Amino acid sequence: MAFAASKYADFENLREQAIALRREGLSRRQIRDRLHVDNNDILNRLLEGEPPPEWTKRPNAKDDLRARARELRLQGWTYDQIQVELGCSKSSISLWVRDLPKPERKRTREEASEIARRGWEVTLRRREDERQNRKGLARDEIGFLTERELFLIGVGLYWAEGSKSKPYARRENVIFVNSDPDMIMLYLAWLDILGIEPERRRYRVMIHESADVAAAEQYWADLVQVDVATLCKTTLKKHNPKTVRKNIGDDYRGCLVVSVLRGSDLYQRIEGWWSGMVVEAQRLTA
Repeated sequence: MAFAASKYADFENLREQAIALRREGLSRRQIRDRLHVDNNDILNRLLEGEPPPEWTKRPNAKDDLRARARELRLQGWTYDQIQVELGCSKSSISLWVRDLPKPERKRTREEASEIARRGWEVTLRRREDERQNRKGLARDEIGFLTERELFLIGVGLYWAEGSKSKPYARRENVIFVNSDPDMIMLYLAWLDILGIEPERRRYRVMIHESADVAAAEQYWADLVQVDVATLCKTTLKKHNPKTVRKNIGDDYRGCLVVSVLRGSDLYQRIEGWWSGMVVEAQRLTA
């Protein structure tokens, strides 16, 4: 490139300035702006042989993995083998070693499939560890609940999962149905802070007739700490042979129905509490 008739004519002087600025710790962008060098090719020539300052090097937690992946690839390892060894995704490995020669295929299709399966298992384990860690951190963020916080949670929980009266069928009954034992226990804790005595609570199991009914009844009775004989008569759902059910197996226990006797007064208060929460939510977002 000719510099005689341009602002880069005195190239050597410009290079000396660029190197001096580089050694002072300036980045490429800072040097470009300081010297008004708009051409990247020329900037590359001006800084040729000069390493960048440490602060401009972006830290990369995968540098060691990348170096190891390249080392293994040069030894003839496949993507599947590297994935099993390092626990990295194939997409990352591909980026790191794509400029290296491919190794010769030395295994059968079955062997390759087995290696791929093991690699996927490593990936799944890593993802599960990340998932559990994320859940644990979120759980710790909750801290301690006050009674008022539990009260508000319970109102929302009931209005989402509990029975509700309709204009065309007024039934002001407090009935909560759920298959999740944690939801049941939270709901019972809510009834506790509302002062609903155990004597006013009735429990009933709802489950498919093809399930282990007796085991389910015992499970729910143990959970809510009552004698299984005190449960109301279990509601059995008819099995439809045309339906493919997924809620099967030893851990299928149906749902527990929790009813509150003489609950019309409580139901009306729940409806009022919920209306108040809606009004406040609208106020906060207005």
